[in-house]
Amino acid sequence: MDLPLVILVGHGQPSAPQEGEQQIADLAAQVAQHMPGQRVEGTTLAVPQRLEDLVTQADQVVILPMFMTDGYFTTVALPKRIGVAQARILPAFGMDPRLISFTRNWLLAELAGRRWALEETVLFLAAHGSARGPKPAIATQSFADALGQQMSFAEIRCGYVEQDPRLEDAAANLTQQSFCLPFFAFRRGHVIEDIPEALEATEFPGALLDPYGSHPDLPRYLADVLKTA
Repeated sequence: MDLPLVILVGHGQPSAPQEGEQQIADLAAQVAQHMPGQRVEGTTLAVPQRLEDLVTQADQVVILPMFMTDGYFTTVALPKRIGVAQARILPAFGMDPRLISFTRNWLLAELAGRRWALEETVLFLAAHGSARGPKPAIATQSFADALGQQMSFAEIRCGYVEQDPRLEDAAANLTQQSFCLPFFAFRRGHVIEDIPEALEATEFPGALLDPYGSHPDLPRYLADVLKTA
């Protein structure tokens, strides 16, 4: 039986669609290295017709939305783009419960590298949120709560690009022993503009981490998610 075609789908950057397209294509190629014989493609919603063309290339298609929460783009825009194609859409990347353990291991390594005590460290999740409704922020807070069950940070706080509490407000008065973790899949848009601007405005003295897509262990993690999907 032929393996299904796997497609990683991101939001992309409409003003520079090819930039986002290259990032997710590179990630798909790295994921494929951990899935011998499996075809893995990557595209974004910012490139016209690319997703539609891909889903017609196989009888079975599995789509992994590279979004941190389920919302308009995963529940409305993405299904609308693929139309009647026979494609299975998985939950958003950030909604997989295994991401809690991935994040925990990542942050423990960051703590060890700096010799910071967990109980004395603050974690700031810088997320997107949504002006369309509360669901993305609720999902982000649920992630923070679940992570807090496994890691006894001094505090975990969330701030958002599109809703309150805004990034700048949530980042106020953070200590030198603080992590800012961008709750985003890729380094572009808000990660390279809004988050650094908010941290600069509040004179953030802590450590700004990379988004998830820059972590070297992410391709293997995504391969494991896809293998058990």
